[in-house]
Amino acid sequence: MSSVEEPTGADSDFDCLVFIGRFQPPHLGHLAVIRAALKRARQVIVLVGSAWQARSLRNPWRFDERRSMVRSAFDDDDNARLEIVPLLDALYNDDVWVHDVQRKVRDLAHPEHARLPRIGLIGASRGQSSYFLSLFPQWESVSVPLVEAISASQIRQRLFRSDASAIEYLSTNASHDLPPPVVACLRDFMNDLPFRQLVEEQQLLDQYQSAWAQAPYPPIFVTVCAVVVQSGHVLLVKRTSAPGKGLYALPGGFINSQERLMDACLRELRERIRLKVPEPVLKGSLRGQRLFDEPHRSWRGRTLAEAFYFALRPDQQLPKLKPVKGGDHARWVPLAELEPESLFEDHFFIIQNFLGLPADQRS
Repeated sequence: MSSVEEPTGADSDFDCLVFIGRFQPPHLGHLAVIRAALKRARQVIVLVGSAWQARSLRNPWRFDERRSMVRSAFDDDDNARLEIVPLLDALYNDDVWVHDVQRKVRDLAHPEHARLPRIGLIGASRGQSSYFLSLFPQWESVSVPLVEAISASQIRQRLFRSDASAIEYLSTNASHDLPPPVVACLRDFMNDLPFRQLVEEQQLLDQYQSAWAQAPYPPIFVTVCAVVVQSGHVLLVKRTSAPGKGLYALPGGFINSQERLMDACLRELRERIRLKVPEPVLKGSLRGQRLFDEPHRSWRGRTLAEAFYFALRPDQQLPKLKPVKGGDHARWVPLAELEPESLFEDHFFIIQNFLGLPADQRS
């Protein structure tokens, strides 16, 4: 991969420059990269990651909200050269993700004078952008200086610590991190229900982390989850409390100190879901097992999930589920109804990994 470290200021060095990020939220560092790209290319494609995922403390804003915030920071002439499109994560399959990026750029890049377009991938010189730059050797790499002292994760923490914390930050310090139009968008967001829910989740997370504050080292949690499929349906539970209230999740939970992983998974199906399938039948239906360990997969911190895939024999009647008093509500969900934004944490990607579901083709 060739590398162009310093912009020369020449117009249209590239037909197209591609910038990949999550923009949670779009800050001055992101805008510096986009402005550098607009100076170097006729067209700039901004791929917005973590699209269509459920709101969470890590991903508070939906794609359309982030697109509006990015566009609000540029004038009409610049926006005419910006393509801002969503990109679905593929947490456990880099090849699927790379294919999606390549396909979107191929479909959006416009050559000049019927020749192959000159395409580059632009990003900051450190952090996640550096990793992206290494995945596409067919494109030139353009590295721009990193804007120091701006952290999207710290911005989110200040916004969701409490109402007072958000008001103080947006009134006093936000101008150091965010352009004024984005600050205005975030002020409006504070009046919406999702903001209240995220503040509640942040408070729960603070309480959760304080319980481990005196531990000699950061804890690593081990959980299990079950992917139970029959006749084109997958078994899910609807969460009744934060975090992820109202979202679907795979049945599962933490392991007990004296049990094996498989035993913990079967216990969760037996005791919490009351799945009416004999244990020998479940064991005989096991078709796969895998550890899911993406570092940011859980709001709790470093949490590993051992998932078991059970493929039950097709039948006209789906196994009955007996509700558990005070527990999450379980139901069989048709595979065609699965949407990333309706599932908790990385559970959509766990299901996708076992079942080979196609990557989302929305644009």
